[in-house]
Amino acid sequence: MKKFDYEIDDFMTYCSSKNLSKKTMRSYEQTLKLFARYMTEEQHVETSKDVTDEMVRNYIVYLKERGKYTIVSNEKTLKFNKPSNRTDYSKPIKNVTINNYIRNLKVYYNFMEDNYLTKVNPFRKVKFLKAQRKKKTFLDDENFHKLLKCLDTSKYAEYRDYIIIELIFDTGMRIGETLTIDMTTDLDLDHRAINLQAENTKAKIARTVFFSQKMYEELKRWIKFKDRYIESNLLFPTQLRDKSLEINNFEKNYRKYCERIGIDEFSPHGLRNNFAKRCLLNGMDLYTLSRILGHSSVKVTEECYLDLDDEDLRKNYQKYSPLMNLKRG
Repeated sequence: MKKFDYEIDDFMTYCSSKNLSKKTMRSYEQTLKLFARYMTEEQHVETSKDVTDEMVRNYIVYLKERGKYTIVSNEKTLKFNKPSNRTDYSKPIKNVTINNYIRNLKVYYNFMEDNYLTKVNPFRKVKFLKAQRKKKTFLDDENFHKLLKCLDTSKYAEYRDYIIIELIFDTGMRIGETLTIDMTTDLDLDHRAINLQAENTKAKIARTVFFSQKMYEELKRWIKFKDRYIESNLLFPTQLRDKSLEINNFEKNYRKYCERIGIDEFSPHGLRNNFAKRCLLNGMDLYTLSRILGHSSVKVTEECYLDLDDEDLRKNYQKYSPLMNLKRG
């Protein structure tokens, strides 16, 4: 193994000790391995300690110039992943993606600086690129009803997915949080609440979300249906055994449902986005919304969801018009 590999492994062990999510750890490891490959092959350095400010600047230029999926950390994966078959293969990498790489590398070098480096951290002064944030996808009432109607609720899997879609839309939970719900420890039907365990949340902090009376009725019917066929404490087990549904499997199913009604570029996370936007339009304050979503601060919520368009503002304005709300004299 190269020195870079040992250093990356040490960092990943540290990440494991911090109980970071698998998704976050995969993002770190992929970023670091691609970075290490560039530094060893193009800059001829064998360790993180030898990377200079100039090398980092060259790397960012390199990221801007190379196309998507043209470089992989392990070429053996090319045989089965076949990135060249992708429609976006070799297209320019967006600044927001490069910023994610920079963010991951900053975390890595902060770790290295605290534990190993004696030189100046080469990412300390690196600034993020200007990037236009992509507006959140919004599913209007008509398309949401179409989405629900296209599922065949006589089938176990599609009925399960139907309830999952409604529950995320009604609570704002992440898909990973939703799929881990245990009926004995997490679900509180009497108070229409779900107590999310710390180990199942992105921030590793326990929180409570709430659902409506309509969702309460839907959940009661679903639980009766589920219990007729599967003995499991999980709210959303797979059909064949007592095992939680995997995120990627639900995402695959969800894309299939969206294709049925002709919706493009819509992911399960979009249901959470819809929850947030609808709460804002209905007058929920940012602090409450931030707590429900499990964000680390209100600022994160502002940056993520305050992208209302003119039509949103027009509709929302009507509720608050000073003249319309003026008391009659």
